[in-house]
Amino acid sequence: MASKPGILTDWPWTPLGSFKYIILIPWITESIYSFIVKDEKERDLTNIFIFPFMLWRMLHNQLWISLSRYRTAKGSNRIVDKGIEFDQVDRERNWDDQILFNAILFYLGNKYIPGASHLPVWRSDGVIITMLLHAGPVELLYYWLHRALHHHYLYSRYHSHHHSSIVTEPITSVIHPFAEHIAYFALFAIPLLTILLSGAGSIFAFAAYVTYVDLMNNMGHCNFELIPECLFSIFPPLKYFMYTPSFHSLHHTQFRTNYSLFMPIYDYIYGTMDKSSDTLYENSLKRKEESPNVVHLTHLTTPESIYHLRLGFASLASKPYSSTWYFWLLWPVTLWSMMLTWIYGRTFVVERNRLYKIRLQTWAIPKYKIQYRMKWQKEFINNLIDEAILKAEDKGARVLSLGLMNQGEELNRYGGLYVHKHPQLKVMLVDGSSLAVAVLLNSIPKGTTQVLLRGNLTKVAYAVAFALCQKGIQVAVFREDEYEKLNNSFGTKSEDKLVLSKSYSYKTWLVGDELTESEQRKATKGTLFIPFSQFPPKKLRKDCFYHTTPAMQTPMELENVDSCENWLPRRVMSVWRIAGLVHALEGWEEHECGYTMSNVEKVWEASVKHGFQPLRVPTQSKS
Repeated sequence: MASKPGILTDWPWTPLGSFKYIILIPWITESIYSFIVKDEKERDLTNIFIFPFMLWRMLHNQLWISLSRYRTAKGSNRIVDKGIEFDQVDRERNWDDQILFNAILFYLGNKYIPGASHLPVWRSDGVIITMLLHAGPVELLYYWLHRALHHHYLYSRYHSHHHSSIVTEPITSVIHPFAEHIAYFALFAIPLLTILLSGAGSIFAFAAYVTYVDLMNNMGHCNFELIPECLFSIFPPLKYFMYTPSFHSLHHTQFRTNYSLFMPIYDYIYGTMDKSSDTLYENSLKRKEESPNVVHLTHLTTPESIYHLRLGFASLASKPYSSTWYFWLLWPVTLWSMMLTWIYGRTFVVERNRLYKIRLQTWAIPKYKIQYRMKWQKEFINNLIDEAILKAEDKGARVLSLGLMNQGEELNRYGGLYVHKHPQLKVMLVDGSSLAVAVLLNSIPKGTTQVLLRGNLTKVAYAVAFALCQKGIQVAVFREDEYEKLNNSFGTKSEDKLVLSKSYSYKTWLVGDELTESEQRKATKGTLFIPFSQFPPKKLRKDCFYHTTPAMQTPMELENVDSCENWLPRRVMSVWRIAGLVHALEGWEEHECGYTMSNVEKVWEASVKHGFQPLRVPTQSKS
C-alpha cells in the first residue's frame, strides 16, 4: 500500500476476498444464456468472447510469472541480483484484480457503447488505427501521466505502492491502487473507443491490443533480459520504439528516469533517459547461468503440488501446502503438467537462495511420491538422481543434499549407491540424517521419561531410539519385529530402556510413514505426535498436538525467501535442506549418506551457530 493512501486506493470488491469473482456471474450467465437462446444471426460473438478472453489473459500472465521465476532462479541474463520476500508476494497477490475490472468494463461497453456489439472478427483499418493511436497519443500521454505520478503528492498517495517492489516480477506491472487503474484504462481505451465509434472495430483488434499491452507489461517487469542484441543491430532505430526489461528495471531502481510506457522515444526527447540503460542491457545479456555452491534435490509430491512450487502460483507457493477444493477445476492444466513432466523427464531448477556467501539452488525431479513407490520406476528415478549429482558437480557445487524420497533405503540405500558408483565424486552427498536426529531429540518436551516409536524404521528412527535410550528415556514399540530389529541393532547398549508395549497411553509419539489411522485414533487426549519421516501424518485428532516434520527456523540473513517448503510454515526449512547449507558453511569434506552418520552434537551446534533455530513444540506454544 502507498505510504499515504489516497481515495480509491482499494478495489471495490476487496471485502469479498477470494469470492470476488462472484460479481462476474450475472454477466457471464447473461452472456451464455443469450448465446444459447438467440438465433445464429442474432448471437453476439463479441459478448461471448469476453469471458474466455479474460481466462486467456490470466493464463498469459501466469506463463510469464512461471518463466520469469524459472529464469531468475537459474541466473542467466538476470538484471537485478536482489531477491524478493514474502511481503512482496502478499502485496502482489491480487494481480488479477485488473483483469476482473477490465472484464466488467468490457461487458458494460459491449452493452451500452454504440458499435461495440456484433463486431466482425477482422478489419485491417481498425488494426492500423489502433497501432497509430497507441504509438502517438497513448505513449505520449502515459509518459506525462507517469511523470505526474512521481510528483511527491501523487507518489506518496498512489504510485509508491507500485514502487515498493524494487526487484520486479511480471505481475508487478499491474500492482497499482484502484484509482491508477482507472486512469490507465481511460488511456488505453483511446484506440479502442476510436475504432468502435468510427465503425472500424473488430474482435481481433481488441484482443490483439490488450494482449500486446499485457505482453509488454509482463516483459518489462520480468527481471531477466530476453531481447536479442541482433534486433537493434539490424534496425538501430528500434531502440526508440521498443523498451527492454533492463530499461524499465532502471526505472524501479533509479525512480527518476525511464518513464516511457513501451517506447523509449519520449525519454530521449525529454531528457529522462538513464545513461546506464545500454550498459545494463549489454551486461544482462552477457550474464551466464549462476553456479550454485549447494544443490538441494527434491521432487514433486502430488499432481497438484506443481501449483505450490515457486514456479507455479506465487500466492499458493507462499503458504504451506494444502489440498484446495478448486483444484478440480484445473484438472486440464494438472493433466497437461503431468504429461509434460512425463515427456520432459529432466530435473529442473525450482528456486535459489543465498545465505551469507553460499548460493543454494533447489532442483526438482519430475516424479511424484506415488512413482517412488513403484518398483518399475526405481531404475529411472535413480538415473535422474545420478544425472543431477553429476550435473551439480560439473557446475561446481560443493554439496548436494537429498530431499524427500530421493534418499530412500530401498531406492538407493540412503544415497550410498551413488558414492559407491562414483568413488571419486567431488561433490559431497548429504542426507541430513544427523541433523534430523538432533532436531527430533530437541523437540521432545523436557521432563519426558518415555516415548512411543511407531512407523517404518529408518536410519533416523534407529539413531533417535538409540540416543533416547542412552539418555535414560524409555522407548516403547508395538510390534515384535520392530523390537527385534532395534534390540539387535543396539546390542547391550539399550540400557534396558527399549520395551515392547501394547499400551496407547504414551503422551509423546515419534511417528513415521506406517502409522495407521486406527493407531492414531487410539492415542490418548493431548498426545504429541512428532514425525521422524519426510512426510507428515494426516491430522485426524483435534484434541492432540502435531509437530512438523524435522525442520528449523531460518536466519533472517537467508535471502530470496518467498515460498514455503511443502507443508512447512514461512521461513522454515527442512533439516535435509539445512544440512547441505551447514555442510558447505563448515567446509566439511565428507559424505553423510548410506549407513554412515555425522556427529549429531557437532551438526546441531553448527546449525545453531549459523542462525538456524529450533521450532517451538505445539504443546509448549499453547501452554
